[in-house]
Amino acid sequence: MNEMVAFVTDSTVMALVAIGVGVVGPAIAMGWSISRALDALARQPEAEKSITRTLFIGLAMIESLAIYVLVIVLIVLFRNPLLEYLVK
Repeated sequence: MNEMVAFVTDSTVMALVAIGVGVVGPAIAMGWSISRALDALARQPEAEKSITRTLFIGLAMIESLAIYVLVIVLIVLFRNPLLEYLVK
């Protein structure tokens, strides 16, 4: 049973690390894209609707990467395929 506790603890820690690493990229990309959109708005205020629409579509695409990371980590955490080998 001690192996099971260690395996579950290690799986949980690795899931937290995976979420942390997987969210860093989209967070940096979101900050960079918002910064560039604000620069574009400062240069061409008349193109506000086009820039804002494109920004929100891009942010939704970037955010989907973080959601994919969360979904994969939750699948691995709650339905861990390696757990079957440990139980046997």
